[in-house]
Amino acid sequence: MKTLALFLATALAEIVGCYLTYLWLKQGRSIWLLLPAGASLALFAWLLTLHETAAGRVYAAYGGVYIAVALAWLWAVDGIRPTLWDVAGVAVALTGMGIIMFQPR
Repeated sequence: MKTLALFLATALAEIVGCYLTYLWLKQGRSIWLLLPAGASLALFAWLLTLHETAAGRVYAAYGGVYIAVALAWLWAVDGIRPTLWDVAGVAVALTGMGIIMFQPR
């Protein structure tokens, strides 16, 4: 549970940092959005260091959680409901994440 919560927090930090940058670049919002964007991306990088397993394994497994959170963000923030194909892709990605993270040691 701790690992999943940490992955979720990491994904949110990355998405918020990227989304704020997107708002500035693509939607003409204030350049001041780059300050919280930078802080959020720094938080993202720091959160990745808190995982107890090897960095490469963490980065590989994190991708599956990121995909799931990104599609949840798409629905919650952008108002675009994920398709059945999106949901299937998330299921495959999370299965891969589980195989990587929860392998026998």
